Amino acid sequence: MVVTLDRPHRANALDLVSCKALEETFDEFEADATLVATIITGAGRNFCAGMDLSLMQPGQRITLPRSGFGGITARTTNKALIAAVHGAALGGGFEIALACDIIIADRSARFGLPEPRVGQAALAGGLERLPLAVGQKRAMEIILTGAPIAAEKAEAIGVVNQVVPEGKALIAALVMAQEISKSAPLALQASKAVAYMRERAARPSDGAPKRPSIIDQMLDSLDAQEGARAFLEKRKPQWRGK
Repeated sequence: MVVTLDRPHRANALDLVSCKALEETFDEFEADATLVATIITGAGRNFCAGMDLSLMQPGQRITLPRSGFGGITARTTNKALIAAVHGAALGGGFEIALACDIIIADRSARFGLPEPRVGQAALAGGLERLPLAVGQKRAMEIILTGAPIAAEKAEAIGVVNQVVPEGKALIAALVMAQEISKSAPLALQASKAVAYMRERAARPSDGAPKRPSIIDQMLDSLDAQEGARAFLEKRKPQWRGK
């Protein structure tokens, strides 16, 4: 199955309606025994620029579907997920890609978690998955600077499996999906379940310790409101640290 994020006028940034629709799409994928793998890609020039902040009111908290941003970042599935990335994969868009098992990128792709630059944090799994993918020190540079990295660097540090010529990411992902489909579906699912045992055991869940209190402080802060306002007004934010 190929799932295309189709809001090119917003660089495929997603709103809550989009996230709910994607949740339903991936529920169908889970339920269909004939589907072995899903490829996620974006329409137009970008993969996904994250949450559509133009729809947020300053100070508003966003409540995502139970399956997370894009219907995928908090989902546990033993079926194969492939991201075919071109252009921007930023914020929640990067988190969608990190939630996939395999990332194929064309040379136009760039990846980053710029949330702190608008007074937020990447709370849809990126802060947990990125250190597991690239190691703590490399991850912290990406997280703390908020600066995007190019496809070639993402491949060099272990975020991306394969970099292909511009415009060829979906084709390469389809080839990968075809290779995956040569194996027995239940064997694939069992293999993925075992491969992710350690990550899933460490992932916060209903029975896990409470998340750090600083997260709620951040979400309710004046800086979070200022970050949203500054983004919408296309100006530099004035941080107050509270």
